[in-house]
Amino acid sequence: MPDIIDWQQPRRRPRRLLLLVIAILAVIIFSSRTALSYYVDSLWFSSLGHEDVFRKTLILQWAVFAVFFALTFLFLYGWFLALRKTYQSDLPDNYRIVVGGQALHLPVSRILHLLGLAASLLVGVVTAASLMAAWPTFAVYWYASRATGGAVDPIFGKSISFYLFTLPAWQFITDWLLTLAVVGCLIAFFFVFVTGSTRMLSGRRGGYISLPWRGFSIAFGFFLLILAMRVYIARFDRLFDEHTILSGVTYADAHVTLPGMLVVCVALILGAGIALINVVMLPRVRWLMAAVAPAVACYLVVQIFGWYVTNFIVKPNELVRERPYIAYNIELTRQAYGLDRLAQREFPAETTVEAADPANNQATLQNIRLWDWRALQDTLRQIQEIRTYYDFPDIDIDRYEINGTMRQVMLAARELNIDKLPESSRNWINEKLIYTHGYGITMNPVNGFTPEGLPTLILSNMPVQSTVNGIAVKRPEIYFGELTNTDVYVRTRQQEFNYPQGQNNSLTSYEGNGGIVLGSFFRRLLIAIDRGDLTKLPFSDDVNPESRLLMRRNVRDRVAALAPFLTYDLDPYIVVGNDGRLSWVMDAFTTSDSYPYSRQYAVGESLVNYMRNSVKVVIDAYDGTTTFYVFDAQDPIIIAYRQIFPGLFKDAAAMPSALREHMRYPELLLRLQASVYGLYHMTDPQVFYNREDLWTVASEVGMDESGQQRTQPMEPNFVLMKLPGETAVEFVEIMPFTPANRNNLIGWIAGRSDGDKYGTAVVYDFPKTRLVDGPLQIEARIDQNAQLSGQLTLWNQQGSHVRRGTLLVIPCGHALLYAEPIYLQAERSPMPELRLVVLALQDRLAYGPTFESAMRSLFNGETSSLTGPTSPTQPERAASAPTTAIKTPADANALITGAAKDLADYQRLTAEGKLGEAGQKLEQLKRKLDELSTRQK
Repeated sequence: MPDIIDWQQPRRRPRRLLLLVIAILAVIIFSSRTALSYYVDSLWFSSLGHEDVFRKTLILQWAVFAVFFALTFLFLYGWFLALRKTYQSDLPDNYRIVVGGQALHLPVSRILHLLGLAASLLVGVVTAASLMAAWPTFAVYWYASRATGGAVDPIFGKSISFYLFTLPAWQFITDWLLTLAVVGCLIAFFFVFVTGSTRMLSGRRGGYISLPWRGFSIAFGFFLLILAMRVYIARFDRLFDEHTILSGVTYADAHVTLPGMLVVCVALILGAGIALINVVMLPRVRWLMAAVAPAVACYLVVQIFGWYVTNFIVKPNELVRERPYIAYNIELTRQAYGLDRLAQREFPAETTVEAADPANNQATLQNIRLWDWRALQDTLRQIQEIRTYYDFPDIDIDRYEINGTMRQVMLAARELNIDKLPESSRNWINEKLIYTHGYGITMNPVNGFTPEGLPTLILSNMPVQSTVNGIAVKRPEIYFGELTNTDVYVRTRQQEFNYPQGQNNSLTSYEGNGGIVLGSFFRRLLIAIDRGDLTKLPFSDDVNPESRLLMRRNVRDRVAALAPFLTYDLDPYIVVGNDGRLSWVMDAFTTSDSYPYSRQYAVGESLVNYMRNSVKVVIDAYDGTTTFYVFDAQDPIIIAYRQIFPGLFKDAAAMPSALREHMRYPELLLRLQASVYGLYHMTDPQVFYNREDLWTVASEVGMDESGQQRTQPMEPNFVLMKLPGETAVEFVEIMPFTPANRNNLIGWIAGRSDGDKYGTAVVYDFPKTRLVDGPLQIEARIDQNAQLSGQLTLWNQQGSHVRRGTLLVIPCGHALLYAEPIYLQAERSPMPELRLVVLALQDRLAYGPTFESAMRSLFNGETSSLTGPTSPTQPERAASAPTTAIKTPADANALITGAAKDLADYQRLTAEGKLGEAGQKLEQLKRKLDELSTRQK
């Protein structure tokens, strides 16, 4: 007889105790790490004055976790215990197996109990953690679900707030219940399997095997009830479906699918009743199969009937059947993206010089942007980076008053790129204590050029120098920006690098109140553990109790940590305040994907069908102070969040006037509205159905990263101009439209940024009776101009290449003015220089080496030139040349000799890289050849 080993002997307790201790330690370590992270985050929020935001967010997150964990655990564990008690007689306490001649007694009951407990805890934690991330959905549901009134959807008659706040929460809850129902069925089936196996192994068969199906029948009935609930709520999802013709409920949905889904709901409830009958009667599998039969049958009937209606009733008469639903889609999509707020006007797009009315549109003409931002960025990196570890990550466009006149300017923040430090300098002290910030900005007019083709700088150099009274930077240090991706410690005993100054460096110490005070050694130790500086920070002699930690210095990370429920424009812009401080401004949006009958569009990696620019965020570049200003107080989503976080948001009226003057219409919003408007400017259902007047954003010729030309959609262009029909100069953002698959222009949209017109937009429609040239057509005219194309071809040889800037389309008077700067860039130097400015009206093309010469050529009738301004008398002398030209063969020979010399000089100067002088020689050569041609005639 084999020896018997009992697994329940007392000598096994030390091992179980050891496992328990290990588990407790693991929980302590994990929770300590989490608690430490929360501790540092609380210090960070407190340093910004938003500890209430952190506390409220933490409460909401853990309330969601606790509620769903408790409910999930109690449901699953209670269900498990109920099934275990029901099948207790078929579950032996011990099970004897023989291994290697020894009999082992397995404590089946205890193992099963631990398994159920562990599984319930695991599923509870995973489920609660997944729902924890959805805390904003539950928060706005709790605070705003009682909102009533306002517009309602045309199908169900529910308010918009129901779809924005209530429905998303219901969807999460029903998905959670469905998960519980599925896991409950799995637990019940597990007991069916274990109990059935036990009976079979014990020799019992026949009727006893049917008993375990009672528990599964209860679980299956619950599953069918929850599935019925999910199908009922899924009816509302039909309002967000995307179809070829429209978005939302269609004729077939309204007349077949939605009523059919209600029938399926009833069938599922009936099936749940059948499953529960299987509990009180003798359990049979066939009853469970019968429980799903009504729902499956109804579903198939609905699908067949829907197919019939779609193919034989709707498609032969699609426009008639879908007309009311198309109207719903148009109306609610325009509401969702604010298109119903757009003003619509006519623009004649005349073609004459007189229509441009240059005398009354000098503000527009003097602010035409000739600096392409990419070319300016490359140029600034050569002339203003000063050191290799500085960088200009972006170029911003704004307007400032210069010498009493409002001018459009371009700004660039000089940030410190820690990755560009020499490898020998990459150590903890340099990266964390010394090289802590960028320094200063550059500012230049959008059309300001030196004789060498470089930008005319208003703000430049280190320390920052200004050429204009009233514009000065008094706090040039940039501790918070777009490249500040690392933590730093300030107010230490180590002086910080400020800017290079001859053989020595200018040093400074942080004087702001931003950041977390390190304080005592214990507090410093906790911060060091959390920030990964455990081996350095606690033992550094440079750090003292007054030192501060600056973390989350990237402005994008900063705003996302404070308000993760908002969507942000990823292009912050820098502002110089009247007090000389630098601030970053970011546009923040409220979005949703559950606005009824609205078409979805991509914003970043998300699909949305509702968007409002409700918030402007201002971040001080020196101390990191972050303020959220509400600019759309009517937006229901931001109203809900203001109820949740009343201390986070301020009214737009609280913004200082010096900052308010630099607010602008968001690029991201204008791009999205332009995309939507291209389709949804058609408000007539028949026109919409036929896509008769589909628009797209105009295309332009751009350059990819390799320098090759490619066609791409135009970017929004900021212009300081006088809108047609207006008297005041405004800072507006414009984008032109073309008909789909065509290159001619059909209209343009302008987002307004100043005064009481801020946040509004206007669309100007062109006449449809004639063609208006688009950007690609103007580019083609430039390429077809013999003199221009010849010069560009020559410049693209001999160690240089041409960079064509963005072609701007600017309304001027009653006409459209096209402007394109052309730069020349040597292959050995990444610094482009302006060489030509091309201006055009509908029927006229002019160019010159400077903007002024191109303007004289366009508006005053002077001859366009590649080399310099042409005097008014030059055309007259040229016109008289045929009558006073060469009269003798000797003169002809001299002209030929001169032409040969000009050609040789041109080739020599081109080889030497003296392209400007080479261009002059080329002009002289062309004039001599023209005279010879005239002589021969």
